[in-house]
Amino acid sequence: MSDEILDSSADDSDLVFEAAIRPQSLSEFIGQEKVRSQIQLLIDAAKIQQRTADHILLAGPPGLGKTTLAMIVANDSERPLRMTSGPAIQHAGDLAAVLSSLTAGEVLFIDEIHRMSRSAEEMLYLAMEDFRVDVMVGKGAGATSISLDLDPFTLIGATTRSGLLPNPLRDRFGFTANLDFYSTEELEQVVSRAANLMKLDVDSTSIGHIASRSRGTPRIANRLLRRVRDYALVNHDGKVLANTVSEALELYEVDSLGLDRLDRAVLSTLIVKFEGKPVGLSTLSVAIGEDQETIESVVEPFLLRTGLIARTTRGRVATAAGYRHLGLTPPNLEPGLFD
Repeated sequence: MSDEILDSSADDSDLVFEAAIRPQSLSEFIGQEKVRSQIQLLIDAAKIQQRTADHILLAGPPGLGKTTLAMIVANDSERPLRMTSGPAIQHAGDLAAVLSSLTAGEVLFIDEIHRMSRSAEEMLYLAMEDFRVDVMVGKGAGATSISLDLDPFTLIGATTRSGLLPNPLRDRFGFTANLDFYSTEELEQVVSRAANLMKLDVDSTSIGHIASRSRGTPRIANRLLRRVRDYALVNHDGKVLANTVSEALELYEVDSLGLDRLDRAVLSTLIVKFEGKPVGLSTLSVAIGEDQETIESVVEPFLLRTGLIARTTRGRVATAAGYRHLGLTPPNLEPGLFD
C-alpha cells in the first residue's frame, strides 16, 4: 500500500515505537479474549507438568498481534525466545542449523511459516513430533543420513494464509489460534493505552475517531496515533486538540472508514471508469497502475469485509454501499450479477 500508515512493513522508527508499546504479558494484551484464555491454559499446564508447552499456530491477518503473542508465550513461560521467518528458511540445512542450536525448552517463533521451502517443511514434521532431524551427509551413492536428537522445544508459527500450510504440518500443532479483527471498543483501549505510554493527552472523542479508522487492526491504530502525535507536535505544540485528529488524518488521506488513497482509487475506478460493471483483477491492476498482488492481498480484503465491493463470477464490482461512501447514488443492480 502506498501510505506507510497502512503498510504491513515498518521502518526502524516504527519498530522502535511498536516495541515500546508492546504488551509484555497476557494480562496486558488487549482483545482476543478467547485466544488469550486458551494460551494461558497451555502455559499453566506446561508449568504444572514441568514440560515444554505444546506447539502453537497463530493464524490471522497482519497487525493483530501474532508476534506479540509469541513473545508473551516465551516471557510468561520464562523461556528464551528465538525468532526467524519462513522466507529466511529456504533449505533444509537452514532449518537444521536453527533447530540444532536450540536449548532445552526454548521457544522458536517462525513468522510467515507458510513461506518456508517444502524440504524445510518436511524436516519440521519430524522435529515437531519426535524432536530429531535427519541430515544427509555427502552426495550421490555415498550419501548417508545422520539422525540428530534435539532438545525439547516449543514451536510457534505465525501465518497470514493458513490455507497454504500443508495438512501434515498443520496437524502437528497442538493448538491453532485464529485471531479476529478488533472491535472499535477494543481499539479504543489499544489507542488509550498507547497514548498513556507516550504521555499524550488525547480525549475520548479523538480516541474514538482514531479507533474507527483503524480497520480493526491494532498495528494501524498505533500508527495512526503516531501520525496524530507528529501532526500535533508540528502544528499545535504537541497538544492534541479537538480537531487535531481530523486534520492529521485528512492530511494522510485516511477517511472516516479508514480507506486511504489506494483504497478509494480502486473503488472510484470500479464506479467511474468502468461505470459499475464487473472488472477482472488484471484489468483493474492496469487501470490503477498497481500490481495485482497488492490489490488482491492488501486492498481487497478490507473493501470486501466492509461490503464496499463484491467478487462475482464476472469480476469485481462496487456495491451500493461503495457508491454511497463516495457520495454517489447507486444504480439499480444488474439482474443476476451476484449469482
